[in-house]
Amino acid sequence: MHTRSLLSQWYELIDDHNTKRLVLTGDYTLTTLRKVLSDLTAELTQHQVNYANLEWDLTNIQQMDSVGISLLWRIWQAQRPKFIHLRPEQEQMLVRLEQLTPPIDRKKSIDVLSPIVNLGNVAAQFWRMIIGLIALVGQLFLDMLYLIRHPANIPWREISANIYRAGAQALGITALVGFLIGVVISYLASKQLQLFGADIFIVNLLGMSIIRELGPMLAAILVAGRSGSAMTAQLGVMRVTQELDALSVMGISHSQRLILPKILGLGIAMPLLVAWTSAMALIGGIVAAEIQLGLSYQYFLSALPDSVPIANLWLGLSKGVVCGMTIGLIACYFGLKIKPNTESLGIGTTSSVVTAITIVIIIDAIFAIMFSHIGIR
Repeated sequence: MHTRSLLSQWYELIDDHNTKRLVLTGDYTLTTLRKVLSDLTAELTQHQVNYANLEWDLTNIQQMDSVGISLLWRIWQAQRPKFIHLRPEQEQMLVRLEQLTPPIDRKKSIDVLSPIVNLGNVAAQFWRMIIGLIALVGQLFLDMLYLIRHPANIPWREISANIYRAGAQALGITALVGFLIGVVISYLASKQLQLFGADIFIVNLLGMSIIRELGPMLAAILVAGRSGSAMTAQLGVMRVTQELDALSVMGISHSQRLILPKILGLGIAMPLLVAWTSAMALIGGIVAAEIQLGLSYQYFLSALPDSVPIANLWLGLSKGVVCGMTIGLIACYFGLKIKPNTESLGIGTTSSVVTAITIVIIIDAIFAIMFSHIGIR
């Protein structure tokens, strides 16, 4: 029994009672298949799915190019059918295609243990990072001891340059973001406080949230994205261009001349940036409160010291010191891990920023838990 379809000029499905045989006919080339490619692909795929032991006969195809054999290869899901008839030249084309196509690891695609394996790989990678960071901290501790005994070798110029790049050059972006965040928080809070007639508590809300939490966090996240990524990329480029190897040959310590100045520079610049960002956020909040609630600038500034204890300012600045040195440490760790190729440079920079921001948020949570139990509220 013969089955004919709308695309009968391209194939014929022959039913031999026990088997189904699909005989392809015509020219399977780009020129002839262009108008029927999608319909023909759908029909042939449907036959492939419907009949498990379908027999493919390509011997009646008059001409076939790479588009034609690729069409069939895609229908066969990159695997040669069990029953197939080919001419010698078609066999060569199919063999060439099999050599170019990597075999599909079907066992891997249905591996039910893959989530556990992936989780284990992530845990092992995190553990290696912790070990690497501890080793780097130990090396920096030894460098500090050496520099204390030899103060003439302290890299003042490198430390000053890092303070300028990470601190002074970041004043613009931190001021803009801090001011806008202050405006948004003040505007949203004033809307809610007006409902309860508690307008004057906008001073407490803005002061506590910005000085203790938002100011340090905004500054840390911006520095992690800006200065942390720049440090990682700088060390990565030095790795790619073999400058780090050249320094080793000349006997210059990486940790003393590159790593330590970056970490100390961020440790000094970050609390200053925290104070600057918090001040700009408060200014934005004061402006929005004056517009929305009619609170004068003088009242806001006079009520702020009574509403926010000075301990919160020191807490925010201490967060800046810890977060700054942590960002520098993570940035340098990923920078030294970059391999001498451009792909590793991009991956390392991205990992550095993501890890630094995550660790900064964890540090903030630790500070919140620690200081909530010692009386600073």
